[in-house]
Amino acid sequence: MNDDRHAPVRTIRWIARILALACVGLVLAFLVGEGFRPSLIQPGEWLGLVFFPIGICVGMILAWWKEGLGGAITVGSLAAFYLVSLATAGTFPGGWAFLLFAVPGFLFLASWMQSRRACTPA
Repeated sequence: MNDDRHAPVRTIRWIARILALACVGLVLAFLVGEGFRPSLIQPGEWLGLVFFPIGICVGMILAWWKEGLGGAITVGSLAAFYLVSLATAGTFPGGWAFLLFAVPGFLFLASWMQSRRACTPA
C-alpha cells in the first residue's frame, strides 16, 4: 500500500483537529470570560444555542474519533442554527463568523471522504 496516498488525508485531518481545538477553546474562553448566565437567555434563544455553539462543539469533539459523524453533526448544527435564526428572527445571522467557526466540520468531512477513497483498491 502506497503511504503517499494517505498524506493529504492526514494533513486535512490534523488541520481540522487543530482548528477544532481553537474553536472549542474560544467558546470556553467566552464562557469563562463573559460568564454563563442562563437566566439572561430568552426561551426562544435556547434552541439556537443548542445548535450554535453546543451542537457545533459536540460535533468537533466527536470528530476526533468519528470524523464522518462528527463532521456531519457540526455542519448539520450550523445549518440548523441558520434555519432556526431564519424562523425566529426572519433573517440569517449576519457576517461570516458563524460559517468560519464551522470550517473544522467541513474539513473533517473532507478527511473522512478522502480516507474512504484512499482505502479503496486502485
